[in-house]
Amino acid sequence: MRFDIMTLFPGEVDAFLSSSVIGRARSKGIIEIECHDIRNYAKDKHRHVDDYPYGGGVGMVMQVEPILLCYNDIKKRVPDTYCIYMSPKGKKLTQTRAKKLLSKRNITLLCGHYEGVDQRAIDLIVDEEISIGDYVLSGGELGAMVLVDCVARMVDGVLSEKECYEDESIASGLLEYPQYTRPADYNGIKVPDVLLSGHEANIKKWRLEQSLSITKERRKDLYNRYVKRKK
Repeated sequence: MRFDIMTLFPGEVDAFLSSSVIGRARSKGIIEIECHDIRNYAKDKHRHVDDYPYGGGVGMVMQVEPILLCYNDIKKRVPDTYCIYMSPKGKKLTQTRAKKLLSKRNITLLCGHYEGVDQRAIDLIVDEEISIGDYVLSGGELGAMVLVDCVARMVDGVLSEKECYEDESIASGLLEYPQYTRPADYNGIKVPDVLLSGHEANIKKWRLEQSLSITKERRKDLYNRYVKRKK
């Protein structure tokens, strides 16, 4: 799977996506990620990519032309790419939506900055707008990195086993059960006996009960959805 990221901060984005699980997958050639500096497509010597908004208002708006030139350059190499704009106006990123994006073998992510991007760029190249939450960030880079990590870790071969992501919090439909490791007793705080029992069925039952209890307490929406699906 390939990700192309259009951004004003390619170095920072590339550095993050070169570490940990995603970095290892890139080094093995399982996924491809290329960051594109939108400033390289500016026409003036100062590499301006933004200007004042028509109609007035605070801040600056990213111009349409550098974005379009950058995108067209990507399309020359990846004609079938699916373009996503990271935007608070978009549909919320969920595990279900992330799974659907796995069918898009090539994804291009547009990262806005300042007060956003010229609407004409969105109208001309964007297939879908996605938000990672109901809050405001300085730019779309953080959202893009979240989306890449969320989707890429489900690509075959990125994680050692499919269960590594299917049984995780949210992916299973429930919040995750508590996890413990050594020592079994830390200053009198002990690991639950069932986890030390070696009884696989009892451990599985305990974990499900814990997930149900935590989800019901903290995310009633997920709990109700899970119960409804199981009926």
